[in-house]
Formats: sequence, structure tokens, C-alpha cells
Amino acid sequence: MCYAIPGKVEKIEKNMVIVDYFGEKRKALNELSQISVGDYIYAQGGFVVSKISALEAESILAVWKETFFQLQEVDLRLSRLNLGDRNADKSLLEILDRASQSKELSRAELLYLLELKDQAKLELFFKTANFLRQKYHKNSCCVHGIIEISNYCIRGCLYCGISNHNKELQRYRMTKDEILQAAQEAVQVYGFKSLVLQSGEDPGYSIDELADIIKEIKNKFPTLIFISFGEIGIDGLEKLYQAGARGLLMRFESSNPKIYEDVHLGQSLESRLMHLKEAYKIGYLIITGGLIGIPGQSKEDILNDIFLAKELHAEMFSFGPFIPHPHTPFAAIMPAQHPPVRASAQVEEVVKVLAIARIIDHTQAKILVTTALETLSREAAKSGLLAGANSLMLNVTPLAYRPFYAIYPNRAHQSEDINVQIESTVSLLRSLGRAPTDLEVIL
Repeated sequence: MCYAIPGKVEKIEKNMVIVDYFGEKRKALNELSQISVGDYIYAQGGFVVSKISALEAESILAVWKETFFQLQEVDLRLSRLNLGDRNADKSLLEILDRASQSKELSRAELLYLLELKDQAKLELFFKTANFLRQKYHKNSCCVHGIIEISNYCIRGCLYCGISNHNKELQRYRMTKDEILQAAQEAVQVYGFKSLVLQSGEDPGYSIDELADIIKEIKNKFPTLIFISFGEIGIDGLEKLYQAGARGLLMRFESSNPKIYEDVHLGQSLESRLMHLKEAYKIGYLIITGGLIGIPGQSKEDILNDIFLAKELHAEMFSFGPFIPHPHTPFAAIMPAQHPPVRASAQVEEVVKVLAIARIIDHTQAKILVTTALETLSREAAKSGLLAGANSLMLNVTPLAYRPFYAIYPNRAHQSEDINVQIESTVSLLRSLGRAPTDLEVIL
């Protein structure tokens, strides 16, 4: 997308480069040959993605220079924290003061924050999380594109709209040429530097076919590739890593084995966690997290979910609302077991989780505002970003297929042209002072 800027390589240390963005130093892993000090590069997710000519880079940076510092000023203003309100609850102020100093909070204190309902208290809580986001990540924000290549799935998850329970869904599977064309448009037309290739667990693609697609994308359209194909086995993960994939999006959804097995027929949490742990050992960047609002879930379960994401070395935390599809078994039993919750209340509960995640892993993790959260409210993306989040995903699946990737009903952006998504996202991020420098800051 157009919301990305090049940086200048200032130093090379083995496979690590130090990149300068208008005087701000950041670091990235480099797997490309012929990168030298003084070169301009694009980077995403901690990796150098491609070189860019000095002429083109300097032209882009000339346009960005003034804007870059203006954005920093906006972000600093919005993330400013004042815990000196004498009318506020003293216990809350003490907890938030310790959190703002990066001190570890007890489980009891974190659960207290998750239980907050009062709007004034929630505002202080969210401001503290946003302060920590700015303190350690500055105003950087990453925006990924996602291509949903198939909605076939052999799994019988009781709530998911593309599970094998949904007999009313029109199924599709993109051809290799269609996937390559979608990737080309995302990278070359819209300027995305990171793509997620996603599907159900679809045996219609062999691992070798997926590897071939990834290799061709990497060779033709330099980008950081995340995969999200479910549990494809350790050999499959190895092959796709060798093909050029560098990230894995796989949520564990619940750290409670009983809850997991109640909604994932015939699957085990142990298998899911084994995939995530082995993927990290292979070298994948991990995007993982849970669902908020699954029937039977307690606040303790949610807190355990956040800690588990950290234990799994998550590069990015992904927590979204539980939204069962109406054409799945769960929709029939949910009203009796789990009375519907107002969308605003669901948004608030998820945003609290994002803020807790920022407090628990303030120094390392990126935190995603999911499309599911945006589905509940048009303001959800802004709310999440002001509570510690710093990542978004835009849907670059061809419009002809997008409505059929119906994991839950009425998804945000499902019929929205990518240009509209980009325009609204850039407008939102600029209003919040966020800049496209998705690398670890050297403090």
C-alpha cells in the first residue's frame, strides 16, 4: 500500500542491518544478497524485503520528511499520560503507575483491570496501554495484506462459517495464476510489503503446490509472506519456510483444553500448540492469540490466553471476538447457553484484552486490530489503536471471492474495494500520528 516508506542502511552486522528513518534507528534481518551500507531498502516484520533505488527513495522521502515529524508530534500528544487525577480511584492509579513504569503486575491486578466497567477508569487504563505502546514502539504501525486463497476446509469447528458443517456456503479455490495475479496487484499496484496467504485446511492444495506458489511470489514480487493454512504438519512448515514463507498466522483460540475441544470437534489443543512451538523453532514469526467471549470462558482463561501468546514468542498478538456463523451447530445452541452480547460491550471486552496484552508484553509484541473486531463497530479500529494496538490487516482477496470466505457473517470490508480500504486506513493512521516503520526501535 502507499503507506510505506524506505529507510537507509547505516550499518551491517552479519545478517542484521541498522536502518535510518529520518534519524530514528531501527534494525532488521537481511536475507538478500548485495545489500550495502548506504543502500535504501523496504523492510517489514523485522525483515529486509527489497532494495529501492536511491533516486526513487529520495523522491519518496522528500515527500514524507515533513509528514514524518508531524505524525510523531500527533502521536506524542495522543499518548501523553497523566495519572495525577486526585479524584480517580487510588488503587487503580497505583496499578497504572506501576504499569507505566514497565513494572510487572500481579495476576490479581491484571484481573482487576479486565473487570473494569467504569468508563473513566477504562479511559485511564487504555491511555496507559497506549503510553507503553508509544514508549517502546514509537509511532510505528504495520499494515499487512491478506489473500484468502480457498474457503474449503476439512475441519468441523462448531462455530466457523467455512467449516464442513456449512452446507450452504459456495466454495472456491483460487488457481495458481489467480493467486499470483492477486499478489502482483497487492505488491506492485498497491505497494504492500507483507502478505498473508490464508485458507481453510484444504487438501486441494498439496504442500509442494503451495511451496511453488510461495517461491514464485518471492521471486517476482518481493514481500514478506505469512502463511495461514491450519495444521499442515511439521514437514509442511519446513517446506514452506524453505520456499520463502517467514511468518505463521495460527491462533490457538483458547488456552483451556476443555473449551478448545468443545468447539473444535476431533482436534486437540496439544496439536495446535505443537505446531506453533515447532514453527518458532524453524524460524517463523508467530501471529497467535485467542477468541474473546467463547461460552464457558472466564476472565482467568482470557488472562491465561494472553500469557500463552507471550510464551509462544508471538511477534504479533491476535485477539478477536467470538462470532459464530448462523449456519453452524453453535449458532443453534448459543442463545440458550450464551445470551447475545451488545456489539459495544463485545468491543469493549476485546479492547481491554488488547490493552492487557500491551501491558504484559510492552517491549516486543505488535498487537493486531482484527477484522472481526472491526465487524462489530466502525470505530473499533480507532479504539484498539488508542489502547496499545499497532497493526492492521487489509483484505486484498479478489472481490469475486471475498464474500465466500465467510468465517463469520457480515465481515467488515467484504465488499469494499481495496482503494477504499487504503484511503480510510491511511486517513485513520495519520489522524492518530502513526507512521509505516514496522521495525524494532533501537532505544
